[in-house]
Amino acid sequence: MSVTMRIIQQFDSPNEAEFMDLEGKFAALERRRPDYPKGKRMQPISGELPCNTFIWQCEFPDIQSAYDALDFFHGDDEHEALFAKQGPLIRDVRIEFYRNLES
Repeated sequence: MSVTMRIIQQFDSPNEAEFMDLEGKFAALERRRPDYPKGKRMQPISGELPCNTFIWQCEFPDIQSAYDALDFFHGDDEHEALFAKQGPLIRDVRIEFYRNLES
């Protein structure tokens, strides 16, 4: 059973340009490194979440692989260096896991 992990970060609206610039650097890192999970980045236009929300989601073969990806991020020096700059811009973060019903 595959699982989608969704990382949802809410940032302060005045910091959107800086936040998104750093997110572009995360995307470049992800493209450059074959060992990185390849996620999809989204920002709400309308819906329950406010527009100053950023969503990264990725599908994994199982829940353990999703947890392993979180451990990988926290143990990667390049990721940690970028997050040290982006972290102070984040107001709230949560991680959600979804069971994919279709393969």
